[in-house]
Amino acid sequence: QVPLVESGGGLVQAGGSLRLSCAASRFALGYYNIGWFRQAPGKEREGVACISNKDGGTYYADFVKGRFTISRDYAESTLTLQMNSLKPEDTAVYFCGADDPRISKCLNHHEYDYWGQGTQVTVSS
Repeated sequence: QVPLVESGGGLVQAGGSLRLSCAASRFALGYYNIGWFRQAPGKEREGVACISNKDGGTYYADFVKGRFTISRDYAESTLTLQMNSLKPEDTAVYFCGADDPRISKCLNHHEYDYWGQGTQVTVSS
């Protein structure tokens, strides 16, 4: 098991910002592919942003490029997602996920074995 605990969700107006945090061990941050995913009601879970520990790359879904930033803080043992210029279509439950670093491109949620409980993000228009 890889404990992952998300926090920071909430209600924000369109155009606003939120910062999500995922508490994870330093080992998890440095070993696993780790990232943020989201799931809106009636929709499949989708990748938002991730860090690959296979190639060291950072990957973003096209729909968040230029608006969201993923980062990891070993001192705080935290994976962070800074979300700016939020849109109503960003409304979803956001999950932190971790997976063995088997592949470089890490946005495919089907590859992930470990998940947090999720945090709700609601963007009003």
